[in-house]
Amino acid sequence: MAARGKSRPPAGKPAPVAPALAEVRARIDGIDAQIQALIAERAHFARQVGQAKGPLKAAIDYYRPEREAQVLRQVLDRNEGPLSDEVLLRLFREIMSACLAQQEPLKIGFLGPEGTFSQQAVLKHFGHSAHGLPLASIEEVFQEVEAGHADFGVVPVENSGQGTIQSTLDMFLSSPLKICGEVELRVHQHLLSRTGRLDEIERVYSHPMSLAQCQAWLRQHLPKAERIAVASNAEAARRARHADDAAAIAGISAGHVYGLKIVAGPIEDRPDNTTRFLVVGRELFSASGHDRTSLLVFVHDRPGALFNVLSPFARHGISMNRIESRPAHTGRWQYAFFIDVEGHVDEGAVRQALSESSWAPTRIRSGRARAPARRCWPSSTSCTATRIRSAAT
Repeated sequence: MAARGKSRPPAGKPAPVAPALAEVRARIDGIDAQIQALIAERAHFARQVGQAKGPLKAAIDYYRPEREAQVLRQVLDRNEGPLSDEVLLRLFREIMSACLAQQEPLKIGFLGPEGTFSQQAVLKHFGHSAHGLPLASIEEVFQEVEAGHADFGVVPVENSGQGTIQSTLDMFLSSPLKICGEVELRVHQHLLSRTGRLDEIERVYSHPMSLAQCQAWLRQHLPKAERIAVASNAEAARRARHADDAAAIAGISAGHVYGLKIVAGPIEDRPDNTTRFLVVGRELFSASGHDRTSLLVFVHDRPGALFNVLSPFARHGISMNRIESRPAHTGRWQYAFFIDVEGHVDEGAVRQALSESSWAPTRIRSGRARAPARRCWPSSTSCTATRIRSAAT
């Protein structure tokens, strides 16, 4: 009688034999060689695409985010496991990044120094083959892109718990830059110090938003510690490395860069803590098929002004995802509206709604489009935000 929990193979059929470890490894080696050969072949054809475009001026002239978005969506559609969507998207992002860098690496400005969450957003969106340019402020990121010293900039715009980063929105009131991509980054905050001991900490450095994201944890575990706001989490880590009684709230990457130990983490108060970043550039890109348009609208203060802006979108069945007002900096109590709608500014419904608006925009200065609703991959499609400066009648 067979032992309980075990079964014998049917009579006349031999039991399956597990392949030997050496055989499995040999198969893996063969697959690795095929993968490497295919990557080299892809890089060869990517170079041919660049040659077909002719002698262009810089790497940005070869970069087409709408095409990358389409490729990444195909990766999602083909994936049947066992690897997750997120893993495969990261792999293909790096392959595309390396292929593009054959021409010349893209130069990407971000809020530095090294080790910030902004740098992580750059790597997630552009891959490790892009050349990151750490800058001192969000304003400087805009300035470097406007001057052509950086091809694109990556700036934080909203946190899921703390809301909008107003300094970023305010830059669009005067900047000619367009929004051409979006990145969502899951943010884990860690308490870092030189010694790794909680009982030695008397002051904590971090960016104001990170301090706000961790205020409940700080009240419970470090109620007497001084909280000192600095320009970035990486700057906080840089300062904390010089004293045993100091700590920083930052990401693990900042701890690696500045040689700090993890005291505790993750310590953010909300488990879904996520920051949304915008990719800003100097030109609009074509539609990717899953886009979102951002409108910046200046209206006169009169009855029905905002209604006249929004009603054409309702008539054409266009979903509005977000609306927010900011002081317009054109006079006291005058406001500009940031409005996000589904679709690309050059596609039928959105274009028709804009043409029917009674406020007739004087100029369309910037635009962005966003990735599909699937949140597992970077929202970095050909984001064509339609930055409209106009006066509503």
